[in-house]
Amino acid sequence: MTSDSDVTPDWPDWEKRFRAPRVGLPEWAEDAPDRALFVSNATGTFELYAWDRATGGQRQATDRPNGTTDGTLSPDGEWIWWFSDTDGDEFGTWVRQPFAGGPDEPATPGLEPSYPAGLAIGRDGTAVVGRSTDEDGSTVHVVRPGGAEPVVIYRHRESAGVGDLSRDGTLIAIEHTEHGDAMHSALRVVTLDGATVAELDDSEGGTRELGLEVLGFAPVAGDTRLLIGHQRRGRWEPMVWDVTAGTQEDLAIDLPGDVSAEWYPDGSALLIAHSFEARSELWRYDLAARELVRVDTPPGTVSGATARPDGTVEYQWSSAAEPAAVRSTAGGVVLDPPGFRPPASVPVEDMWVEGPGGRIHALAQRPVGHGDGPFPTVFEIHGGPTWHDSDAFAATPAAWLDHGFAVVRVNYRGSTGYGREWTDALKHRVGLIELEDIGAVRAWAVASGLADPARLVLSGGSWGGYLALLGIGTQPGDWAVGLAAVPVADYVSAYEDEMEALKSLDRTLFGGTPEEVPERFEASSPLTYVDAVRAPVHIAAGVNDPRCPIRQIENYVDRLAARGAVHEVYRYDAGHGSLVVEERIKQVRMELEFALKHLPN
Repeated sequence: MTSDSDVTPDWPDWEKRFRAPRVGLPEWAEDAPDRALFVSNATGTFELYAWDRATGGQRQATDRPNGTTDGTLSPDGEWIWWFSDTDGDEFGTWVRQPFAGGPDEPATPGLEPSYPAGLAIGRDGTAVVGRSTDEDGSTVHVVRPGGAEPVVIYRHRESAGVGDLSRDGTLIAIEHTEHGDAMHSALRVVTLDGATVAELDDSEGGTRELGLEVLGFAPVAGDTRLLIGHQRRGRWEPMVWDVTAGTQEDLAIDLPGDVSAEWYPDGSALLIAHSFEARSELWRYDLAARELVRVDTPPGTVSGATARPDGTVEYQWSSAAEPAAVRSTAGGVVLDPPGFRPPASVPVEDMWVEGPGGRIHALAQRPVGHGDGPFPTVFEIHGGPTWHDSDAFAATPAAWLDHGFAVVRVNYRGSTGYGREWTDALKHRVGLIELEDIGAVRAWAVASGLADPARLVLSGGSWGGYLALLGIGTQPGDWAVGLAAVPVADYVSAYEDEMEALKSLDRTLFGGTPEEVPERFEASSPLTYVDAVRAPVHIAAGVNDPRCPIRQIENYVDRLAARGAVHEVYRYDAGHGSLVVEERIKQVRMELEFALKHLPN
């Protein structure tokens, strides 16, 4: 990508961090490694870009009002596949276009629109397509080239998806939750006609909380080894499963925290991604020598990495203080976005707080140039819930810091990266368990002198937005302002309207449906506590959101309005968040202005 000017525009620093051009880690075609696909916001909207690394040529491949980020390359690099939904509703079909440019065409003719559930493309043009709909549940289809009708090879009401296709195109790995536990998948390997070759279910039919995940078939023709992730020792770690021989090679990589992996292109080694206490790093594991060698990366967070055919590793790295860059172990920056670099921000401090379920890890940041505190403080709560905040660059916390706020982020029970028991702990008392941990960190932040107890903001998006609404209702004396983006607000109505895969997850979290365990849904729904809310609350909602649908948010807002509670609602024409930079800036500006208006001086 090229730029006409590297002059930094005259915007506030917090806006520059959003507007600065960014690029994601390039994905390269398996049989044409000089052909790559990446995501960038260079036009002001996140879209897909094709990059011919041999010539240096780049072009924008997609151009839609609400952006595009879900795409991949065919193994030969001839085609760009991307998922076409409507204004962020996540419901659509796969289309494709030539790598060199040209019109889009249906990539999976004969398949009706659905929610995506995995995609694998074979070297002969065969595609294995995972789909999810409210009517059919989960299905997997084989789409042959040449116009033949797609063939259904898998169907089940519970959530499932395509994991990978073997290099020779004969075996398909499927992750499924037929046992009813949507948090712990089992694996099935089938042929292209759906015949079962091998099965692996560490949950033992849903009786044990142990999951598996597909990491990828070996990149060697005729090789039936499948790299998978397992939780047998209380954390995620990789294992090699030969699905034909039935053997399992335990790698026993001795690193604390969660470990994932992908193959080096020749199949002789694994690129290890190690996540521990909100940081991540890379290692190379030689399968023959069983030797682990560190791949040198700076302290911080590696958000993606890939091993190239020449043995070098390309990775996307950032820290809370330093913006993201795509780097290579060969040295230098792999892909430099056009224009100016975003301004730096403030490093994080690690805080460990004793909580009711064990030690809680929190990341705190203090504003520069605003004294020693206590500060007005934003508790920025992550979504997921199976996710975690890390020492990575993020524009929204940096915006609060620029305005004199401290920022605290809590990796509550339910977060990943701290072992299986920590992630699985939130079942049945959904939301309330997370808020116990957030409350413990709040007490520490006040007692330590970091946070002003009269000027505390509870903020989050998605699951974090849900916790923000639940928190200002169940802990009304603790928070001065609530900010909730695309939240769950009325859990029963949310369950009725959300996409089918999330229904499966909710049944796992609550132990049943709203009809089967009504008391649990009631105890965990922000709507139950709406009349106790005292803090002014700002809500942002995407009208096309399939994850936190608009009707259940309107139910909550109607209850606020009925009693004259102080609130503002912003509805925007997109789904579960926006890929448009100016829209994101608009929403953050609204939240900043709302908090500054309603917090005491």
